Amino acid sequence: MNLLKRFAVPAACAMTVLVMTACSSTKDERRIPTPLANFKPALNVERAWKTSVGSGGRYLFAPVAVGDAIYAAGKSGSVEKIDGKSGQQIWRAKLDTDLTAGVGSDGKFTAVGGTRGGVYALDADGKLLWKSNVPGEIITPPLVGNGYVVVRTIDGQISAFNAETGELKWVYRNRAVPLNLRVTAGMTFAGDAAVLAGFPGGGLAAINLKTGDEYWQAPVSYPKGVTEVERINDVTGAPILVGAQACAVTFQGQIGCFDANSGRPVWEKPFSSASGVTQDGTLVAASDDWSVVSAFNATDGKQLWRNEKLKSRDLGVPLLLGPSIVVGDFEGYVHFLSRDDGTFVARVKTDGSPITAAPVMAGDTLVVQTHDGELYGFRPH
Repeated sequence: MNLLKRFAVPAACAMTVLVMTACSSTKDERRIPTPLANFKPALNVERAWKTSVGSGGRYLFAPVAVGDAIYAAGKSGSVEKIDGKSGQQIWRAKLDTDLTAGVGSDGKFTAVGGTRGGVYALDADGKLLWKSNVPGEIITPPLVGNGYVVVRTIDGQISAFNAETGELKWVYRNRAVPLNLRVTAGMTFAGDAAVLAGFPGGGLAAINLKTGDEYWQAPVSYPKGVTEVERINDVTGAPILVGAQACAVTFQGQIGCFDANSGRPVWEKPFSSASGVTQDGTLVAASDDWSVVSAFNATDGKQLWRNEKLKSRDLGVPLLLGPSIVVGDFEGYVHFLSRDDGTFVARVKTDGSPITAAPVMAGDTLVVQTHDGELYGFRPH
């Protein structure tokens, strides 16, 4: 999926999510994907299993891992729990609606988002527990845990429900912006006290999980430019929390890490990404608008290396995994880069459709979900 297809564009060009350059007849030669170069693998990646949950359509679906189990969903209403070791289906639910986001789970409760703001919660056996609605489109997977199902709409409004009963507990509204990216903007629990979330406009906030009140909000970056498109400055992906440090990145802004208790910046660097960030406490990594992958020291933000050999390949959200950084691209390749210097150490092929969501780990199995709804389990060694 081309980065520029992820924009919500002005009505003068179109009313839906289209390529920004559709308003122009000139093709940007810089966006031609870089051909993949051969290399000698230094890491063996074995495909353990493959299964399907259904295509994502025009939506972006991401799997979630809870222990050794994988929870995944597709546009047609299928929600599945899968054994991460074998790839075998544990249960499957078929909801009577199209889905627009999924899936969130803590193993006890599982939630997905449907059309017209529908929120659906399933129990531990995959049975529908309750249904509710929020006033807006849901394209970000719900956050489930600590007795809550937390849902956000595309305009940044966050609603928290009692996971067992579906009772609405609170609503958090962030300031609206004229134009924002049509990308998933995940949320992260900070223990059992807060939800960390980034917003259109560049803000990162810690929200009291019990009341919905704001502990703090800090700017990851500020909007710049003259036109509304130039001023798009959204936090993309989910904030990544390790210890007391939360890291985030914005489109047309900055990448940085913050003290999760106060919102105080630890370090910030100019950067722009429409996918998201990953960190493990010592390293922070992200791919920029051109799919150039960069790694930073998690303590002080010093740039350690850049890999430009995947330029314009529309990389998804990366995952730091031991000695590697794992990221999918628009042709369904999964790339493994050395965390030490960014060189390629392995590459595997899936079904040829884009991989936008971050890979996840279920036990010792690396799981990726493609846009066409295929789930692959890999074991690196």
